[in-house]
Amino acid sequence: MKFNDAVFGAVFLVLAIAVLITARSFPAIPGQQIGPGAFPTVVASIMAVCALLLIVRGVRGAGSRQRWFEAGDWLSSPRHVLRFAAVVAALLFYLAAAQTLGFVITGILLMTGLLRAFGVRWIVTLGTAVAATLLIHSIFYKMLKVPLPWGLLQGVAW
Repeated sequence: MKFNDAVFGAVFLVLAIAVLITARSFPAIPGQQIGPGAFPTVVASIMAVCALLLIVRGVRGAGSRQRWFEAGDWLSSPRHVLRFAAVVAALLFYLAAAQTLGFVITGILLMTGLLRAFGVRWIVTLGTAVAATLLIHSIFYKMLKVPLPWGLLQGVAW
């Protein structure tokens, strides 16, 4: 699947403008000349310039037979479309279920579903889903100190 550069340029320009507007609302730090909005403003400004360059490049290319959107060969394959839909469904499932079920249960269910959708054997799927979820949880919860939701496992949280 290919998009014209102008399409991505427009998306990045909107994102840059949103960051610029948001960064202006950050409170100033007394006694400091550079506040918390300085770095996001610089990055968003550079992003806006790059976005404008992409838009110009895309508009020039569109005039010379380049399409705004070209569907890839994978879109004609039901198997590939189903796998793409499985990834999107997995992300939506995580958003909907993580607080209630908790990260560990949601992660194991999500990984199991995705690995099976991609044709991995059951024995490998179950081992990988459990091991990877526990490893990811340990890294985020213990090392990075990210408070992941416990959900149903609140009573046995370590």
